[in-house]
Amino acid sequence: MANDVRVSAEIRLAVDRLDSSTGVALADALMAELEVRYGGPDEADGLHPDQLAPPNGTFLVAWIDDEAVGCGGLRQLESGVGEIKRMYVAPSARRAGVARTVLAELEQTARSLGYTHLKLETGTEQPEAIELYLSTGYEQIEPYGVYKHSPLSRCYAKVLGVLG
Repeated sequence: MANDVRVSAEIRLAVDRLDSSTGVALADALMAELEVRYGGPDEADGLHPDQLAPPNGTFLVAWIDDEAVGCGGLRQLESGVGEIKRMYVAPSARRAGVARTVLAELEQTARSLGYTHLKLETGTEQPEAIELYLSTGYEQIEPYGVYKHSPLSRCYAKVLGVLG
Protein backbone atom coordinates (compact mmCIF):
# COMPACT_ATOMS: atom_id res chain seq x y z
CA MET A 1 0.00 0.00 0.00
CA ALA A 2 1.23 3.48 -0.75
CA ASN A 3 1.67 5.86 2.14
CA ASP A 4 -1.62 7.57 1.37
CA VAL A 5 -4.48 5.95 -0.52
CA ARG A 6 -7.95 7.34 -1.11
CA VAL A 7 -10.29 4.46 -0.34
CA SER A 8 -13.57 6.27 -0.79
CA ALA A 9 -14.82 9.80 -1.15
CA GLU A 10 -14.84 10.11 2.63
CA ILE A 11 -12.34 7.69 4.18
CA ARG A 12 -8.63 8.00 3.50
CA LEU A 13 -6.07 5.58 4.91
CA ALA A 14 -2.49 6.50 5.66
CA VAL A 15 0.38 4.34 6.84
CA ASP A 16 1.66 5.77 10.10
CA ARG A 17 3.31 4.59 13.30
CA LEU A 18 1.71 3.61 16.57
CA ASP A 19 4.18 5.89 18.38
CA SER A 20 3.49 8.97 16.19
CA SER A 21 1.46 11.76 17.78
CA THR A 22 -1.62 10.64 15.83
CA GLY A 23 -1.06 6.97 16.64
CA VAL A 24 -0.56 7.69 20.34
CA ALA A 25 -3.72 9.83 20.49
CA LEU A 26 -5.83 7.10 18.87
CA ALA A 27 -4.31 4.31 20.98
CA ASP A 28 -4.85 6.37 24.14
CA ALA A 29 -8.50 6.92 23.18
CA LEU A 30 -8.88 3.17 22.64
CA MET A 31 -7.32 2.35 26.02
CA ALA A 32 -9.49 4.94 27.79
CA GLU A 33 -12.60 3.44 26.22
CA LEU A 34 -11.55 -0.09 27.18
CA GLU A 35 -10.95 1.04 30.74
CA VAL A 36 -14.52 2.38 30.92
CA ARG A 37 -16.03 -0.71 29.29
CA TYR A 38 -14.13 -3.19 31.47
CA GLY A 39 -13.77 -1.18 34.68
CA GLY A 40 -9.97 -1.22 34.64
CA PRO A 41 -6.90 -1.02 32.42
CA ASP A 42 -6.50 -3.39 29.49
CA GLU A 43 -4.23 -6.38 29.93
CA ALA A 44 -0.66 -5.73 28.80
CA ASP A 45 -0.06 -7.43 25.47
CA GLY A 46 3.63 -6.65 25.09
CA LEU A 47 3.05 -4.71 21.88
CA HIS A 48 5.97 -2.59 20.67
CA PRO A 49 5.41 0.04 17.94
CA ASP A 50 8.10 -1.56 15.75
CA GLN A 51 5.95 -4.70 15.53
CA LEU A 52 3.31 -2.68 13.66
CA ALA A 53 5.79 -1.50 11.05
CA PRO A 54 7.56 -2.92 8.02
CA PRO A 55 8.88 -5.39 7.19
CA ASN A 56 6.38 -7.65 9.02
CA GLY A 57 3.56 -5.30 9.91
CA THR A 58 1.82 -2.00 9.40
CA PHE A 59 -0.20 0.62 11.26
CA LEU A 60 -2.99 2.45 9.46
CA VAL A 61 -4.76 5.65 10.39
CA ALA A 62 -8.18 6.37 8.91
CA TRP A 63 -8.96 9.98 8.11
CA ILE A 64 -12.20 11.72 7.26
CA ASP A 65 -11.37 15.17 5.94
CA ASP A 66 -8.66 16.43 8.31
CA GLU A 67 -9.67 14.31 11.32
CA ALA A 68 -7.96 11.06 12.34
CA VAL A 69 -10.98 8.89 13.13
CA GLY A 70 -9.64 5.36 13.43
CA CYS A 71 -6.72 3.01 13.31
CA GLY A 72 -5.62 -0.59 13.14
CA GLY A 73 -2.40 -2.50 13.04
CA LEU A 74 -0.95 -5.75 11.84
CA ARG A 75 1.98 -7.63 13.31
CA GLN A 76 3.56 -11.01 12.77
CA LEU A 77 2.45 -13.49 15.39
CA GLU A 78 4.33 -16.48 14.02
CA SER A 79 5.46 -17.73 10.62
CA GLY A 80 2.58 -17.25 8.17
CA VAL A 81 0.27 -15.82 10.86
CA GLY A 82 -0.48 -12.16 11.42
CA GLU A 83 -2.35 -10.55 14.26
CA ILE A 84 -4.72 -7.58 14.09
CA LYS A 85 -4.03 -5.05 16.86
CA ARG A 86 -5.28 -1.66 18.04
CA MET A 87 -8.47 -1.53 16.00
CA TYR A 88 -10.32 1.62 17.00
CA VAL A 89 -12.85 4.06 15.58
CA ALA A 90 -13.73 7.34 17.28
CA PRO A 91 -17.35 7.47 18.44
CA SER A 92 -18.09 10.34 16.02
CA ALA A 93 -17.17 8.16 13.02
CA ARG A 94 -18.76 4.85 13.98
CA ARG A 95 -21.19 3.09 11.64
CA ALA A 96 -19.59 4.87 8.65
CA GLY A 97 -17.52 1.95 7.36
CA VAL A 98 -14.23 3.04 8.91
CA ALA A 99 -13.52 -0.23 10.75
CA ARG A 100 -14.43 -2.35 7.72
CA THR A 101 -12.20 -0.21 5.51
CA VAL A 102 -9.24 -0.48 7.90
CA LEU A 103 -9.75 -4.21 8.40
CA ALA A 104 -9.98 -4.89 4.64
CA GLU A 105 -6.73 -3.01 4.01
CA LEU A 106 -4.99 -4.82 6.89
CA GLU A 107 -6.09 -8.14 5.39
CA GLN A 108 -4.78 -7.09 1.98
CA THR A 109 -1.47 -6.06 3.52
CA ALA A 110 -1.30 -9.37 5.40
CA ARG A 111 -1.73 -11.27 2.13
CA SER A 112 1.01 -9.21 0.50
CA LEU A 113 3.32 -10.06 3.41
CA GLY A 114 2.65 -13.75 2.90
CA TYR A 115 0.40 -14.35 5.87
CA THR A 116 -2.11 -17.14 5.31
CA HIS A 117 -3.97 -16.69 8.60
CA LEU A 118 -4.94 -13.79 10.83
CA LYS A 119 -5.79 -13.86 14.51
CA LEU A 120 -7.15 -11.20 16.82
CA GLU A 121 -8.51 -10.67 20.31
CA THR A 122 -11.42 -8.56 21.43
CA GLY A 123 -13.63 -8.76 24.48
CA THR A 124 -17.10 -9.52 25.70
CA GLU A 125 -17.82 -5.81 26.28
CA GLN A 126 -17.18 -4.94 22.62
CA PRO A 127 -20.20 -6.44 20.85
CA GLU A 128 -19.81 -4.19 17.81
CA ALA A 129 -16.26 -5.51 17.30
CA ILE A 130 -17.45 -9.10 17.62
CA GLU A 131 -20.19 -8.36 15.07
CA LEU A 132 -17.64 -6.84 12.66
CA TYR A 133 -15.29 -9.81 12.87
CA LEU A 134 -18.03 -12.44 12.51
CA SER A 135 -19.57 -10.57 9.55
CA THR A 136 -16.20 -10.47 7.76
CA GLY A 137 -15.43 -14.17 7.99
CA TYR A 138 -13.60 -14.54 11.30
CA GLU A 139 -14.39 -17.60 13.39
CA GLN A 140 -14.09 -17.84 17.15
CA ILE A 141 -11.07 -19.77 18.42
CA GLU A 142 -9.67 -20.63 21.82
CA PRO A 143 -7.99 -17.69 23.56
CA TYR A 144 -4.24 -17.51 22.93
CA GLY A 145 -1.18 -15.72 24.24
CA VAL A 146 -1.64 -13.30 27.11
CA TYR A 147 -5.43 -13.66 26.76
CA LYS A 148 -5.42 -17.45 27.20
CA HIS A 149 -6.89 -17.34 30.71
CA SER A 150 -8.98 -14.18 30.43
CA PRO A 151 -12.70 -14.93 30.78
CA LEU A 152 -13.52 -11.60 29.09
CA SER A 153 -11.47 -12.29 25.95
CA ARG A 154 -12.87 -13.53 22.69
CA CYS A 155 -10.37 -14.59 20.05
CA TYR A 156 -10.98 -15.02 16.34
CA ALA A 157 -9.10 -16.25 13.29
CA LYS A 158 -9.50 -16.09 9.53
CA VAL A 159 -7.89 -18.01 6.72
CA LEU A 160 -6.81 -15.54 4.05
CA GLY A 161 -7.33 -16.19 0.38
CA VAL A 162 -4.36 -15.79 -1.91
CA LEU A 163 -3.69 -12.61 -3.83
CA GLY A 164 -4.95 -12.80 -7.34
